[in-house]
Amino acid sequence: MTKGVKIKGKIRVFVILLIVLGALLLLGNIPIYFLDIKAGVAVSVFVLFYFAVFLGLWLYLRSYLIEELVSFATEYGQIQKQILKELKLPHALMDDAGKIIWTNVAFESLTGVSASSNKTVMNIISDISKDKFPNSESDNEEEEFSIQFEERYFKVLIKRINISEMVAHSSFVEAKDSDSFLLGLYLFDETALKIALQENDDQSLAVGLIYLDNYEEVLDGVEEVRSSLLLALIERKINKYIASIDGIVKKIEKDKFMVILRKKAVIQLKEQRFDLLEEVKTVNIGNERAITLSIGIGLGGLTYAQNVEFSRAAVDLALGRGGDQAVVKMPGQIQYFGGKSQTMEKNTRVKARVKAQALQEILTTKDQVFIMGHRMGDVDSFGAAVGIYCIANSMGKKATIVLNTVTQSLKPFVDMFTENPDYDSTFIMNSEQALEHVGNNAVLVVVDINKPSITECPELIKCCKAIVVLDHHRQGEEIIENATLSYVEPYASSACEMVAEVLQYVENGIKLKLCEADSLYGGIVMDTNNFVAKTGVRTFEAAAFLRRSGADVTRVRKLFREDSSEYMAKAETVKDTVIYRNDFAIAVCDSEHCKSPTVVAAQAANELLDINGVRASFVFTDFNGTIYISARSIDEVNVQVIMEKMGGGGHMSIAGAQFKDAKVEDVVKQLQQTLDDMIDHGEI
Repeated sequence: MTKGVKIKGKIRVFVILLIVLGALLLLGNIPIYFLDIKAGVAVSVFVLFYFAVFLGLWLYLRSYLIEELVSFATEYGQIQKQILKELKLPHALMDDAGKIIWTNVAFESLTGVSASSNKTVMNIISDISKDKFPNSESDNEEEEFSIQFEERYFKVLIKRINISEMVAHSSFVEAKDSDSFLLGLYLFDETALKIALQENDDQSLAVGLIYLDNYEEVLDGVEEVRSSLLLALIERKINKYIASIDGIVKKIEKDKFMVILRKKAVIQLKEQRFDLLEEVKTVNIGNERAITLSIGIGLGGLTYAQNVEFSRAAVDLALGRGGDQAVVKMPGQIQYFGGKSQTMEKNTRVKARVKAQALQEILTTKDQVFIMGHRMGDVDSFGAAVGIYCIANSMGKKATIVLNTVTQSLKPFVDMFTENPDYDSTFIMNSEQALEHVGNNAVLVVVDINKPSITECPELIKCCKAIVVLDHHRQGEEIIENATLSYVEPYASSACEMVAEVLQYVENGIKLKLCEADSLYGGIVMDTNNFVAKTGVRTFEAAAFLRRSGADVTRVRKLFREDSSEYMAKAETVKDTVIYRNDFAIAVCDSEHCKSPTVVAAQAANELLDINGVRASFVFTDFNGTIYISARSIDEVNVQVIMEKMGGGGHMSIAGAQFKDAKVEDVVKQLQQTLDDMIDHGEI
């Protein structure tokens, strides 16, 4: 059994050391003979006895020792195998395709599958896929990820084991140049940790602010003796609602409340889609208008103070989007709820006067004024830009409108200025020219858009230290940061309406030229669809001011006339419309025969609303490698929320989105999926 078996390692070193010590005794015996012969003989006898005993024991015990070592190694291997088999950590061995080769008892107990089942790990645990395996092409020898299996949470470790290393010392297999490998699978149960972390996360602090949107307006329509009762009922409704979710509410001003919640309660509010917004509207003691709320909640911040800042930013965003909605702000994420009612128009124009004065103060200190709207500018953005140009020009400032593409619908308005000798060549510049001419003391006025990524020249925003934003669209998650002056009014019909109001409060007054008045008036006409959509008292007041300034209805109507090809394209779009789920009109506008397909699509979307039963319309067009969606509704569906879920934005009744490097068919399917999801979750 022990033939050919040799001892090695530390035992071999020990045996050699004994022999060396005996040899040293022999060498040390030689000097003793010179000192005393008898003593030298005695030591020699002892050394010979030492070697005789050592040699005898070695010859007698060597075979027994080797047998014991071989037996121990064999038993030790069996013990290791048994320990590995009975280890409480579920683990298994797989081939490179994921097929189970070997499992331990814990793995079999967890999954109910053994190696003899001839299954792959993908068939057993669906959350594990082959693309998560470490492979020979990657530098990672192992991969870690988390899964959920049978209501338990596991951290999965998959380790690559190269076969060439496994059989390097084998007497039976050789695999020097093989790149084959096996995979070791380990499952670490993290269920208790996950539950503890989730419980801790659920108990984390969330801060909320609740504002009464139309406090003054509602009280104006209520008798004085009833106003206190109305406020008491509203406050009771809010207190009772917050108490039901184990929260604390404190009134901080006459129309503002601060709320302290747990994160778990916020999740509950999301599931209920903040039905407090609708419950408050049921409070009625004879008031003509229903009270509406704006709710802002901040959570997930590193500190309590940061959550407070999140809540303030969230409620400001809710107010900026027109109120009657809730906004939840977390690091890197903002969620919107509500916003289904039409925004109430403010009767007072104090804000317009204040913003006009602030705008003049900013322009006074600047040498250059650049004005730009959104990409693929329309009549509203161009008209608003012309209005700001008039303000800057009246103050003796050099102003320039940044415009890259002049669409066919915008061309008649632009031609009024380019063919007019009163306006020089710097009246309009493209993005490249504007970036070349911008100086250190320039102000940028952004009109009809507050989303930097779709402005005419996003780079120009970084070049100007002073930025003014003037827009009538509801704010989204992406906004122009650190604006010196921001004037965003979602109730306004158009940017031209807002600029027309500002023009009336400019010091010393401004005398508009006919082409300037026509451009502003045309912007209002276009965005209101001839004063049909989103039109309020102040819209007509702005239009009246422009009419007094020389705007001519007939002249503007001629500017809006379209050629026969575009009219036919619009007719074809309407003809090929598909009604989805009995409520939504979806159509595709052919851009090949249109010079301004985006405008035609918008017009077609407006006309589709005249079909009985259509709650919202969506028209797609492919133009210059970008898919444009024009979304329209009357009052039943908030198309802004729908477009925001697809990366766009706009108003409740007028919205849109853009998709680069996409196919129309894919975007249509995405819209249909979005509508399905929103209907299933009660958002529509």
